[in-house]
Amino acid sequence: MHALIVASTRPEVIKLSPIMRELDSRNIAYTFTTTGQHYDDELFWNFIRELGLRRPEYNVEVGSGSHAYQTARALEALEEIILKEKPSVVIAEGDTNSVLSAALACAKLHVAFAHVEAGLRSFDRTMPEEVNRVLADHASDVLFAPTEKAALNLINEGILPEKIFIVGNTIVDATLQNFEIARQSSRILEEMPEDFLLLTLHRAENVDRKERLTGIIEALLELGEEVVFPAHPRTQRRLADFGLLEKVEKKLRILPPVGYLDFLMLLSRAKLVLTDSGGVQEEAIVLHTPCITLRTSTERPETVEAGGNVLAGVEKAGIVRTVKRILGDQNVYQAMKAAENPFGKGDSAKKIVDILLKLEEEGKLKITPPSRVLREKRREFINVDASLAGKRIAELPFQVVRVIEAGKAKFPSPELRLRQGQMIEVLKED
Repeated sequence: MHALIVASTRPEVIKLSPIMRELDSRNIAYTFTTTGQHYDDELFWNFIRELGLRRPEYNVEVGSGSHAYQTARALEALEEIILKEKPSVVIAEGDTNSVLSAALACAKLHVAFAHVEAGLRSFDRTMPEEVNRVLADHASDVLFAPTEKAALNLINEGILPEKIFIVGNTIVDATLQNFEIARQSSRILEEMPEDFLLLTLHRAENVDRKERLTGIIEALLELGEEVVFPAHPRTQRRLADFGLLEKVEKKLRILPPVGYLDFLMLLSRAKLVLTDSGGVQEEAIVLHTPCITLRTSTERPETVEAGGNVLAGVEKAGIVRTVKRILGDQNVYQAMKAAENPFGKGDSAKKIVDILLKLEEEGKLKITPPSRVLREKRREFINVDASLAGKRIAELPFQVVRVIEAGKAKFPSPELRLRQGQMIEVLKED
């Protein structure tokens, strides 16, 4: 197997690093490509060095630009790279423009595309990331969902379960692998107060709107807490543009963008983290740091359901109320700290590589025309009776889309055994 791994931003590199390490440990060939969406030393190359990864063989250097520009430029360049490298599979993670570009390039060239972290949904199509992840999923040949909820999102959109594999989230692998390294090498906590809140803020919908950014900043100032703020360059520019920078610098401890290992240490020490980042929501629950998300929706609802994350919205009053409620009630605070990570045990990369090797061995990574004209398939619901009870999904003579028990859907894993009283949704050919 020869994999082509595509990453464009810091979170993508972090989440793909366990897969690259797993491939390295097995001496499996891969080519590392970046589209350069994060292109300066602080936001990309520093992470490559910190994580001990090799430099990418290709750097498309898309840089800044509109969504259309970044997507089109990356699509054009990735097509050339794929044609040159002839990979067995292209692997990308997440919801950036480069992920969509990679998925489209593969679809046009009939090369297998594997989407890591598939099935996440905020159900807010005004977010460009939501559009990217939905389109990338529907162009994917192999979908690695982090949780059953994510897998069911895919099934609800008509994607067949045979393409979907629930593997946990590689953020757990990355966090566990790198936290001990951070403890040994990072010195950032020596410069920090003992008691602080951590803030990250970078999404365009929060920082590019003066009224919204002003409300968020005023909420933080009203809390009267020590706030450590590693500020994204884009956010610092907006603070300056909107006349907020001087006020923020007086009240918050602004840091330049910090390295990944330093950030892990800040996150582990913080009393709680306020963020609009999806990845930070995941890292926080792995490190048992209560998380307050400065958004009205999240594509990581598992963190909210587990109890480690709360959506505070983006209005000043709601943010202040949420933070004071959590910090003012030790029972609530301790319950958030104790929330169990819902994203697996840190073995996602191994599962992903195992699955890809098995698919290649079975010839399922090759994209070929169908051997016959596909007939229309219809969906039926079947009650599980005594003749079906006890059978595994893999043993059934028809394709199961989902299992429904007590009104709740379950993912039809091949080894799942049916029980009487369940209902199964199946696909049958006319």
